[in-house]
Amino acid sequence: MKRLTLMIPILMILSCQQNTKKTTTENQVMVDDPHSFSKPSIAYVTHLDLDLKVNFEQQQITGKAIWTIDNKAKAKEIIFDDSKLNIEKITLGADEKETTFTFGSETAYLGKALKVAIAPETKLINIYYTTGKDASALQWLNPQQTAGKKRPYLFTQSESIAARSWVPCQDSPGIRFTYNATVKVPADLLALMSAENPQAKNSTGIYQFKQVHPIPSYLLALAVGDIAFKAVDERTGVYAEPSVLEKAAWEFADMGKMVHAAEKLYGPYRWGRYDLVVLPPSFPFGGMENPNLTFITPTILAGDRSLVSIICHELAHSWSGNLVTNATWNDFWLNEGFTNYFERRMDEELYGKNEAEMQEVFAKQALENAVKDMGADSKDTYLKTDYTGRNPDEGTNDIAYEKGFFFLKTIEAAVGREKFDAFLRGYFDGHAFQSLTTEQFLDYLNKNLIKGDKALEDKIDINKWVYGPGIPANVAAVGSARFKAIDGLVANWRKTAAVKGLSKEIVSSNERRYFISQLPANLTAKDMAALDAEFGFTASNNTDIQLTWYELALRHHYTTADARIKAYLLENGRMWHIIPLYKEMMATPEGLKSAREIYKLARPNYHPMTYQAIDKLLK
Repeated sequence: MKRLTLMIPILMILSCQQNTKKTTTENQVMVDDPHSFSKPSIAYVTHLDLDLKVNFEQQQITGKAIWTIDNKAKAKEIIFDDSKLNIEKITLGADEKETTFTFGSETAYLGKALKVAIAPETKLINIYYTTGKDASALQWLNPQQTAGKKRPYLFTQSESIAARSWVPCQDSPGIRFTYNATVKVPADLLALMSAENPQAKNSTGIYQFKQVHPIPSYLLALAVGDIAFKAVDERTGVYAEPSVLEKAAWEFADMGKMVHAAEKLYGPYRWGRYDLVVLPPSFPFGGMENPNLTFITPTILAGDRSLVSIICHELAHSWSGNLVTNATWNDFWLNEGFTNYFERRMDEELYGKNEAEMQEVFAKQALENAVKDMGADSKDTYLKTDYTGRNPDEGTNDIAYEKGFFFLKTIEAAVGREKFDAFLRGYFDGHAFQSLTTEQFLDYLNKNLIKGDKALEDKIDINKWVYGPGIPANVAAVGSARFKAIDGLVANWRKTAAVKGLSKEIVSSNERRYFISQLPANLTAKDMAALDAEFGFTASNNTDIQLTWYELALRHHYTTADARIKAYLLENGRMWHIIPLYKEMMATPEGLKSAREIYKLARPNYHPMTYQAIDKLLK
């Protein structure tokens, strides 16, 4: 993801950089993944029948994973990924003939290889197992950690490579499979999965699921709790704890409009229903695009629908990510860069050009900050990254999201929106339910859009974007008329320090975030107090505004906000909304002491991904 002379370098890149062994299947070309022990060139999975029992007392899942496999190579072994699972036994075929299995060495981040002896004619593998105590994908919540405070809760987070901690699987985004599941939970709880879902509890606590479309393992998902459902329209709805449900359904009333806007842009929604489940506050991300059922943070329930564009992002993943997927985590920008582009096109369609332009300004700031933090010459600022030997979660940063977005924005500017939209529609349709590498996308781009046009190749300059560091000089320009007006208000405020009436001129969530970010570095305590009195920033229920203001409050020792900052850190588990505050507190010895005291109280309520990251900061 060039003129004739640049086609040769790209072909050389394909041969030199894509050194993994390829296997052609009926639907796609799969590659060996550096973050998975599985070897699809030997044998790979195609379907999963999963039987699970969820035990809250022991905080353990007992499972039987029945894998249908493709063994065209007539191999005598198939390899799965395993992270701290307890494998009890493995059998082959419907008659369950017991077989032998061995483990590879434990490897940092990856777990270990589970090597199963098979026969050339083997089609079914039955793996009996239980999850380990520290399964990285599972968060078990006691009743006090939920909204209702009466019943426990469990949810999974499989992306990037945590599915192997709750299901023995070939844990690579390049290997896709359909699945059926039976899940037994306590009778007073409801189970949901990334599949066709029930809309109410039953008396048995046994639930059946079916995912008819092939998905990669990181999209396996399970949530169990005191959960109720409310429809938004004929194919969208909201799941949440009963005390949260009405508020959530009101907040997300535009879900149906979002689906229609997405279809208008890039073709039919192919997954049946689009529902979401509002999880407890410890969920570490804004959202997770599990098929059929987006997992979403309660931190976007602002009460005024000001943060719902995150739903546009997760919905967009139903095309870019779930429908067409990065084949390895080194190609992660194919998921997130495309999704950010799609999300902002939806924002423009639903909420107007001004909204999309403001989002683009924030995106440019985020990208510039990411490049500054990593270093302008860092290879981690390439779109095609190499996280071999490292945790691929490190790639969950603004290079994949925002450099990927601006690459696509630059292509749009070069060819025109109408032509680029037609290209993207063809890309999604032509690769539906497949996983691609960066090189495979670039090949498609050259054949279907560049078409040997030398001037166009020069204008886009693909190599600098994909295999070069930093931000290329031809990055598409961004700007917002609303933000320019706010710049004028800030300039006037610097002269007069008068704040009265500003809250009526600076109204939306994005406008207020931007205003806070443009305030001068030499703010006084009096300035902070005056701004807070005018806008009510400290008492805001908008988590984006809270984060931006609380960082400023810590930087300027605005102690009036201390109690709300502490409450925010105790109640909010969204990783990238709390880590910046801990970092800001660490800037002074007093702040570091306070951070450690708060973290001691907050840590039990954080997701493992969150507390592992903060543990490193505060060690």
